[in-house]
Amino acid sequence: MRVAFVGKGGAGKSALAGTLARVLARTGEPVLVIDSDPMPGLALSLGFPATDAGIPDDATVERADGEDGPRYRLRPGLSAAKAIELYAVAGPDDVRLLQFGKLREHVGSLMRSQHAFHQIREELPVDRWHLVGDLPGGTRQPFFGWAQFATVVLVVVEPSEKGMLSARRLARLGDDEDGPAQILAVVNKSRHRDDAARVEAGTGLRVAVTVPWDEALADAERRGLAPIDAAPDSAAVGAVACLVTQLQAGAQP
Repeated sequence: MRVAFVGKGGAGKSALAGTLARVLARTGEPVLVIDSDPMPGLALSLGFPATDAGIPDDATVERADGEDGPRYRLRPGLSAAKAIELYAVAGPDDVRLLQFGKLREHVGSLMRSQHAFHQIREELPVDRWHLVGDLPGGTRQPFFGWAQFATVVLVVVEPSEKGMLSARRLARLGDDEDGPAQILAVVNKSRHRDDAARVEAGTGLRVAVTVPWDEALADAERRGLAPIDAAPDSAAVGAVACLVTQLQAGAQP
């Protein structure tokens, strides 16, 4: 399974991605979470301590003069699998988290880490881990290289006009021959019975699951706790568990 979460900033991608990864890991499957968002948050939703640890600069070497390819690449002898062994952080339920680093100064400080992250993503053995990716909010990055690892892209949509507008634009960006096999909507923070139907009509995307507004999940997020730890019996966590079952079965939602 290779899943990427995308959507408008603040839609709840990190909470859902972290919960899905934990639920999937509890089935006994190896799970690697890849975090390409330069802003912090996903680690807490996974139940990790807050961490800015990314791929260090010494994992890469600069392209030699006259050499083709990206400016930086993994140093000789460092494979994608070895890089994960060295730099991915192990957490609850043995979920592994790989992030390219968090923004503390100018974005240029992340350049080496970003190149390494792209190479690792491209060279990962396809059958070694389930991959769950949390991408930055907005429309710029998701379908311009960052989500190419994914066979399923889940667009997290709040059932508002602004949320559906962003989802429509994301859906169009992914609708080409090099796009993912499936682009599905996840309705988040739903308060009304017709929210799923409204999102389907407003975005043209099939809704995989509707996650209800859940005060227990919101409280977990406020306290910086993983929803699956703080509110394991909540309706929101239950909805994500249903999504995992669907994705594992390859069922059409």
